[in-house]
Amino acid sequence: MSKKDKVFIFDTTLRDGEQAPGASMNEKEKLEVAFQLERLGVDIIEAGFPVISKGDFNSVKSVAKHIKKSRVCGLARSVKKDIDACYDAVKGAKRPRIHIFLATSKIHLEYKLKRTKEEILKMAVDAVKYARKKTDDVEFSPEDASRTDKDFLFRIVEAVIKAGAKTVNIPDTVGYGVPDQFGQLILDIRNNVPNINKSIISVHCHNDLGIAVANSLAAIKNGARQVECTVNGIGERAGNASVEEIIMALQTRSDYYGCSTGIKTQEICRTSRLVSKYSGFVVAPNKAIVGANAFRHEAGIHQDGVLKERTTYEIMKPEDVGFVETGLVLGKHSGRHAFRVRLKALGIDLKDEELDRAFNRFKNVADKKKEVYDEDLIAIAEDEAKLVPKAWQLVSLSATSGTKIAPKATVSIKSKGKTFEKSSSGDGPVDACYKAIEGIVKVKGELLDYSIQSVTRGKDALGEVTVKVRIKGKNYIAHGASTDILEASAKAYLNAINKMIVQSK
Repeated sequence: MSKKDKVFIFDTTLRDGEQAPGASMNEKEKLEVAFQLERLGVDIIEAGFPVISKGDFNSVKSVAKHIKKSRVCGLARSVKKDIDACYDAVKGAKRPRIHIFLATSKIHLEYKLKRTKEEILKMAVDAVKYARKKTDDVEFSPEDASRTDKDFLFRIVEAVIKAGAKTVNIPDTVGYGVPDQFGQLILDIRNNVPNINKSIISVHCHNDLGIAVANSLAAIKNGARQVECTVNGIGERAGNASVEEIIMALQTRSDYYGCSTGIKTQEICRTSRLVSKYSGFVVAPNKAIVGANAFRHEAGIHQDGVLKERTTYEIMKPEDVGFVETGLVLGKHSGRHAFRVRLKALGIDLKDEELDRAFNRFKNVADKKKEVYDEDLIAIAEDEAKLVPKAWQLVSLSATSGTKIAPKATVSIKSKGKTFEKSSSGDGPVDACYKAIEGIVKVKGELLDYSIQSVTRGKDALGEVTVKVRIKGKNYIAHGASTDILEASAKAYLNAINKMIVQSK
């Protein structure tokens, strides 16, 4: 194995990652994530499953139109309708790809498809040939490959390569594989498919047993040269292999794997945070690579060792994956120019209108906090980025609550230059606040999930609230940030309502 071997990173956050229950993103959010994935340097962005809905089709089409460096891929079943929709969505890309899949395992053939192996073989070949008439970049996935009869798997892989598939993906669809066996499967494919050298072997591992990354790495060790993964490992059921873990494993242990990716690893944390924000899935503190505790040392022995020599307890540098130093960067006397320069240093480039709003927010935060950290600036900037037009904006709020006091909130919000105010009571100050908002906007929402996390340390830290709200049968994930938790809660709820208004038009 040459040290020059490249592993292509196929990111499916916008397709498989978004299939995680409750992780739906709108078109603008998907495009923002796609831009960040391009900055990260992923080779292929699987932007969605175009045939399943108009929204998915439009999102894939938008990503294809705007992304210039990464290949843009869409998913399709092995039927002409899907392939047509997929190509129509990705054809505007500089480098479009059609990804076709068809189940091949005995259990899927018998219970789901009710077809014979010969029928499946013909369907797969016909689908690849049809797709090749539209683009020369076609990928084929025998779904549930890890539970497919090996001889049949070898036959179908050989056949689709002969039909024109440039990439053959071997999915561990239900997370059944274990590293030794899955790695051996890749090696067996290399040794038993005569034309395998005409195609790149890819893998797509699910995390049902918690070993998706281990399976992916075992596959790479045995010759796979594309790996399909998602940011933060999000996806159906227990999720997918985490892109950040695979990238850093290959980089940190290049002595073992002998591979490179070409990824700009300094963008990893920013990518993780963006996907967490839009998916509504908070990253666990102990999550490898991107968790808040990934580079923290509590034990005295560890602290002593790191202070003397970092490599005693750290195999990676925090800055290599984009962790920003928690240090004082700006204060209440800092000017707009310094604010803009610092944001750019953090990889954030706002439009003038967004910058004005973010700077005003920064000034307000600086008046309340003794120390303003980079993480605060990132939260403020992301909160003010105009991904969703603000039909309703918070003007002010006040609340009373206590162990022997009925919670009550008064909320003032504005829309189209007019200000409205209403008071309401509730089970707690947040509930009262939300009822007051609903009374003004005349929209009733069901709060499905509510979470809050501290952006930085200290009693005066910014709090970031994430809500998942069901309005008129649809779920919306939104965020709000403030040093005041109630204010952050109100902003998050209003942002969910604003999303609903925009998507209803």
